[in-house]
Amino acid sequence: MLLMLVGNPRKLQINNTRVTEVLKEKSLLSNIGVQVVIAMILGSIVGATMGHDAAMFSPLGAIFINLIKMLVIPLVAVALISGSAGLGNSHSAGKVGAVTLGYFAVTSALAVALALLMGHIFQPGIGIDVSGVEGMFSSEYASKGELPTFWATIIGMIPTNVFKSLNNANILQILVFCLFFGVALAKQSEERRQPIINGVNTIVDAMVWMINKVMVIAPIGVFGLMAEAVGTFGFSALTVVLKLFVVYVAAILIFGFIVYPLMIQVFTKTSARKFIGAMKKPQAVALSTASSMATLPVTMDTVENDLGVRNSTASFVLPLGATINMSGNAIYYGLVAIFFAQLFNIDLSMGSYIAIIVTATLGAVGQAGVPGPSFLVVAVLLAAGIPIEGLPLLFALDRIFDMIRTALNITGDAACAVIVDSLIEEPATEEKTVEQEA
Repeated sequence: MLLMLVGNPRKLQINNTRVTEVLKEKSLLSNIGVQVVIAMILGSIVGATMGHDAAMFSPLGAIFINLIKMLVIPLVAVALISGSAGLGNSHSAGKVGAVTLGYFAVTSALAVALALLMGHIFQPGIGIDVSGVEGMFSSEYASKGELPTFWATIIGMIPTNVFKSLNNANILQILVFCLFFGVALAKQSEERRQPIINGVNTIVDAMVWMINKVMVIAPIGVFGLMAEAVGTFGFSALTVVLKLFVVYVAAILIFGFIVYPLMIQVFTKTSARKFIGAMKKPQAVALSTASSMATLPVTMDTVENDLGVRNSTASFVLPLGATINMSGNAIYYGLVAIFFAQLFNIDLSMGSYIAIIVTATLGAVGQAGVPGPSFLVVAVLLAAGIPIEGLPLLFALDRIFDMIRTALNITGDAACAVIVDSLIEEPATEEKTVEQEA
């Protein structure tokens, strides 16, 4: 179904220049990275100093996250409708869909493979002393590791009540309905569809403006989250998984600053240096929110205005990628599997490695782009026959892991948009018609 939803539309102005001007006037994008890093350091210091009393700062983080959640689902819904409405009336729909979905699958599998390779080379779970934190071990998460069957997944993607799906934040059901509805709009006559599409675009611009205002308090929210996390769990848990954390960050850096830029260099006319420089802004926002969807407006602004991607491509690929493209999660799942296999002295067979790659890839695609504990890692461990009792060690620090992998996730989304836009050449006559209609 997704293959018929994409192509070259009329040029939809989802992110208008006024939003960009607001961002630049406030210098938010240029300074937020420094603000977030300072907030993380201060939060860690306060948490380590105050201990459990640092929980008094938790409302700061809760307010920030709740504001993001309040806006993200409506933004994704209207952006997908707008994007698919423009992309649904194209002759190259199948090509764009095939490239986009193939990219998501291949990069997720490559991410897991890199994680397994680095886990095998650096062995983060060897020689770890967990005697001081064995009290955190628990098997209560075993029931959360069941992956649905193929048909159960397909059926579960179809909403029976779209308003209930919106209320429950069921991302995949929202994605299916909004894409289908957007294509239906594209099939209507010009005079009937254009007022509705203009209205949807106005709503998107308003949502973008609201999220950019919320981003102003991102450093305050990150301070509260870090103070609470460090104060509650201390650095003892981080000490236990320090080697895993270092290997994990190294894998993220390799994929984000070598693999993706190399793909950009090979498959597009955009230079890797330009891509890396442009992605600093959305990466900083992703680091602060730990949400691909919350970062969506900034990613779209960067991809369109800094990297020159057509609005039609960005408005479809990026919302879709924020929902189902999670290469950072794939790396996390693979490394965690290796970590616990080494921790419990389990020799993994080739079948186990294959199970990890397949399950981690599927889990990464199915992970919604919102912050929260990554219980899908349970399915990866169970698929390879690895004990899950030590998972609470990672859940205690999941926020830190989540912030880092989200930065890679949105980098992958942006790389996909640039590559798809470059590979799919549009007929000159169609482009001329698009400009005339606009």
